[in-house]
Amino acid sequence: MTFRLIPALAFSLALHAGLLAPDLLQRLLPAQPRPPLQATLRLPPKAEAAPADLLLKNTIDAEPAPQAKPPAPVPSPRAIPKAPTKNAVREVQSAQRKLSKQLFYPPEAVARGIEGDVWLILKLGDDGEILDVGIAQSSGHAILDNAAIKAAYAMGKQIGATSRELIVPAHFQLLP
Repeated sequence: MTFRLIPALAFSLALHAGLLAPDLLQRLLPAQPRPPLQATLRLPPKAEAAPADLLLKNTIDAEPAPQAKPPAPVPSPRAIPKAPTKNAVREVQSAQRKLSKQLFYPPEAVARGIEGDVWLILKLGDDGEILDVGIAQSSGHAILDNAAIKAAYAMGKQIGATSRELIVPAHFQLLP
């Protein structure tokens, strides 16, 4: 049995020596110095100089006479922002109460400690139905923005609303 192991051992030693010999020779022989790096500096092509008459321009003589300013445009009555009426304030408060009943704090946001305020734009139909919900100002967190939008669609109709658009805040705040 030992006669079979001796050739196997000899073969293993020869194989390992063959694999390790190039690395050993490379360490024993002195390393050849590398040639130094050479870099050449190339300057950008020279731009042609502009003629002197183009560089020096007389702007004093060519100044036009001052003209009278046209009168400032008078804003149309629609452009002037109106103070909110008591009815509009009541509609926003009513929408905010309905929104707070539908609003839920997403569990993922609670786990991550995310807080913020989302300002929603509610577009209402003639019968007070919510046609569209947009974000006037984001909380900076998509999870809170999406929760506010879902709650706004779940509010249902705004009965008695005369406005066609309402801006309603949705507050997300964790209690200490």
